[in-house]
Amino acid sequence: MQNSVSSLVRRCIFAGMLAAVSSFTIAEAPQQKTQVPGYFRLMLGSFEVFALFDGAIDLDEKLLKNLAKRDVQRLLARQFLLGPKVQTAVNTGSKLVVVDAGAAKLFGPGLGTIIDNLKAAGYAPEQVDTVLITHLHGENIIGLVKPDGKAVFTNAEVWSAKADNDFWLSEEIAAKAPKNFLAFFKMSRDAAAPCVAAGKWKTIDSDRELLAGVTSVDTHGHTPGHASYPFRSGNQSLLILGDLVHNHAVRFARPEVAFEYDSDPKQALPPANVSFSRPPRKS
Repeated sequence: MQNSVSSLVRRCIFAGMLAAVSSFTIAEAPQQKTQVPGYFRLMLGSFEVFALFDGAIDLDEKLLKNLAKRDVQRLLARQFLLGPKVQTAVNTGSKLVVVDAGAAKLFGPGLGTIIDNLKAAGYAPEQVDTVLITHLHGENIIGLVKPDGKAVFTNAEVWSAKADNDFWLSEEIAAKAPKNFLAFFKMSRDAAAPCVAAGKWKTIDSDRELLAGVTSVDTHGHTPGHASYPFRSGNQSLLILGDLVHNHAVRFARPEVAFEYDSDPKQALPPANVSFSRPPRKS
């Protein structure tokens, strides 16, 4: 009888262990619903550079001009970008100088991750001392301001080109613009407002050195005052652009392609003798 009881106990314990293991293996793990940090770090001479991912949105391929639809689709397929939409990503950042501030959540939940990725890279917004703006389109600058209207980069000076300031921050020009453009003018003014009020909005009136190793270059065409920023340290250099290549699969292969929202489509294109294609290999 005792042996039978012992055997029964052992069987019950074993069955209990199986039940525990079984319940453990089929238990559902909670979804994390977060992305891994979106930043890439590299060294440029003595500069530490990190690219920050702000997110991605789909843009209709019809926004790409000067190229037949079949050719657009062929170039997208070559980069495994199939489908009717063209994806573009906003990213920015270099040391404690931030280039463009991103779109916040104004253009949907797929954007607005710059601050999270800045923190993941090891920096806080209040540590940033300079923000360089490539142009005053909303997706590049609305990240300057919090939903309550206060500045995100509380200790930073913000630099923007005079021609863009004169256009996008002008209430007079906005009053004459088509109604479907009024929201874009308001975004620009709202994003600039706290920096302007604090006396931290600075104007770039020509190509110039802004910081040691950092200069501004006039690349207008996409907007009236579009600027790009070369960074140089030692014998290395890096040119940071904003919205001059709206889709890498198409525009690196075909630089003559224009974009729907270029203010001056001809000026926005590179010179005719410029090619981004990889040079042929030497035999």
